[in-house]
Amino acid sequence: MTIDHIRALPCWQGDITAEPLSGGLSNESWKVRDGQGMHVVRFGTDFPFHHVSREREGMTARAAHAAGFAPKVRYSAPGVMVSAFLEARTWEPADVRQSPERVGTLLRQFHHKMAEEVSGPAFLFWVFHVIRDYARTLRANESRHIPQLQSYLALAAEFETAQVPLPIVFGHHDLLPANILDDGDKLWLIDFEYAGFGTAMFDLAGAASNAGMSDGEAMRMLNSYFGVQPDAKTLRAFDAMQCASLLREAMWSMVSEIFLNAPGADYAAYTKENLEMFDAALTRYRQKYGTKS
Repeated sequence: MTIDHIRALPCWQGDITAEPLSGGLSNESWKVRDGQGMHVVRFGTDFPFHHVSREREGMTARAAHAAGFAPKVRYSAPGVMVSAFLEARTWEPADVRQSPERVGTLLRQFHHKMAEEVSGPAFLFWVFHVIRDYARTLRANESRHIPQLQSYLALAAEFETAQVPLPIVFGHHDLLPANILDDGDKLWLIDFEYAGFGTAMFDLAGAASNAGMSDGEAMRMLNSYFGVQPDAKTLRAFDAMQCASLLREAMWSMVSEIFLNAPGADYAAYTKENLEMFDAALTRYRQKYGTKS
């Protein structure tokens, strides 16, 4: 997009200045100032191959603002959303590792409050379905990763079997550290492309695995979330879900190699990075629990 595309949006007061924001893997974002203040403009179309609906994302962003977790949506139309700019610091993995209790509390509050604000048809996020559907998409498009898919599916089935029943909650489902913002007083969440109903375990595991939490840091987050120390079956489910979270992120990137071309994104390198993280998590899982029984 260009500054002319942004200037043509009907939501501005007075003239604007704009600069691109870096870091997005699938969308294009700009920081814009007009007579009302600072805003973030986010361009992105529907991604059926990633189960992404921009209409649902916009609804969730508005609901998250109403619940106190996200900036206000100023304007939206097909392919674009304009939100208030937060004077806040984007978290790095080290920030997540240093504040596991804050992350656990944030997720508990998000999971408990969001269902009151969301509207429209309910969307379900179940990572094991996503992995299976990604495998179908990769096969149909003759991906270079086809030879590994059967082993990935077998591992995903093992991780799914390890899960324990938990209450259905409304989750974020994309807890990369960069999707957490800190204004010095509170934590905020952004980017709701994958938000929907599901198990709390995926958000908890994603927060831990994406930040590279140690077992001790993860336990502090889980204690903060649940209010008690999890039992052995819950801990195994959590460790299995960390593996599933990293596998899903790697397969997300494999699919993106085929369909996406975001400015500055290197999907092949991102696939390699996440497969290395997945392999390390799987090694730790095997050391703790052995092979599938």
